[in-house]
Amino acid sequence: MTSQQSVERMTLGVIAEWRRLDLPWASERWTVAGVLPGLPDLAAWSVLDGSEGWRRYYAGPATVELFAGETAGYRRNLLEHRPALYVILRRDRRPPGVAVHGATVDPGEVEVHADAGDDIIEALPLPDFLRAWVEGFVARYHVDRPVWRRQRDRAD
Repeated sequence: MTSQQSVERMTLGVIAEWRRLDLPWASERWTVAGVLPGLPDLAAWSVLDGSEGWRRYYAGPATVELFAGETAGYRRNLLEHRPALYVILRRDRRPPGVAVHGATVDPGEVEVHADAGDDIIEALPLPDFLRAWVEGFVARYHVDRPVWRRQRDRAD
C-alpha cells in the first residue's frame, strides 16, 4: 500500500451564520450552521438567507482528510455518544472577517486548533453521508496497537 492509497479526501460546502450582537464585549458572532455534501454552484460568501441583524452564507469549501495512520482518533469520535464533524473558521482581515480554515473528524486535531486561541471551532453532529465514509475508512485501515507501559527499574 502506498501513501497515496492510504489517504482519502472529501470536500464539503460550509454554511456559516453571522449575527449582530449588542454586547459591550462583542459586536458580532459567527457560527457554522451546517455542511453540504460536495460543492454548490455558488461563489464563496454568497448570501443564502438573512434579515436585519443576521445572515447565512455559503462560506466556501472545506476538505476532510483521512489518513490510515490516524484511525484511532476517527474511531474514538465514532464511538462517542454524539460523533462530530469539527469545522474551523479563522479570523481574517478581509471581509467578512472570517474564512473557512478546515474541517476534521479527528478530536485530537481539534485540540491543536483550540490552542490557537482565535479560531472558531464548531462541533456539528456527524452527517450520515460522512459517518458512512469514515466508518468504511476505519474498517479498512484501523489496526489496534498495543499500549506499551514502561517498567520501572527495581531498586538494588
